[in-house]
Amino acid sequence: MASLHLKDKWSIYSTYGIIGNMTRQIDKNAEGCSALRADAERNRLRVVEAARRVFAEDGLDAPMNEVARRAGVGIATLYRRFPTREALIASVFAEKMDAYAAAIENALADPDPWHGFCACIERICGMQANDRGFTEVLTLTFPTAEALEAKRHQSYIGLTELIDRAKAVGRLRPDFSAEDIVLLLMANAGVVVATGDAAPNAWRRLVAYMIQAFAADHAEPLPDAPSEEALFQAMQRLGGTRVTDA
Repeated sequence: MASLHLKDKWSIYSTYGIIGNMTRQIDKNAEGCSALRADAERNRLRVVEAARRVFAEDGLDAPMNEVARRAGVGIATLYRRFPTREALIASVFAEKMDAYAAAIENALADPDPWHGFCACIERICGMQANDRGFTEVLTLTFPTAEALEAKRHQSYIGLTELIDRAKAVGRLRPDFSAEDIVLLLMANAGVVVATGDAAPNAWRRLVAYMIQAFAADHAEPLPDAPSEEALFQAMQRLGGTRVTDA
């Protein structure tokens, strides 16, 4: 019985030892997984930051290899984190789209609808001028970037309300439409890209001209605005020809 007792005792100790080893191994594995996750997150942030700089300088069609080079990662690592260019664009410009939406919300909160409208136009066009990539984001569509497109749609609704308020107080010309905002952004994007560092404030003159033209007291008959569908197709065409995964 004593021998059996010692044997049982030894078995218990052995079992405790095995369990202890297993626990230590699990802890090591968990630490390893945690380290891998932390490393993956660091790589993701490096890619996003590098892409933010590259897109701001060279536009959305900048080579993905250049993004990977500046991030200090391989191109395979970049594509593991962001399988498509649209996914990377959506991540890079998430904060800018929030700022875009906030500019519209601030304008809606202005007790003077016309002042809010003008300030919003200047703010949005200024955001374009400061970031070539964002210049293009506002005039393209990204069907697979659902969060970005949802934010754009939300902002569009806010702009429509802002336009209606400015018209209601008699300051915005009655034939102004939300499609005119898209035309302005397209025009401003062209000026920003064309003038670049040579005339970095040229966009301000264009926007000032346009705001004066938008005022109700300058309202002369205009040609019809393009339809919402036509502009959407134009934005899709721009996106299809300029934004690729190369």
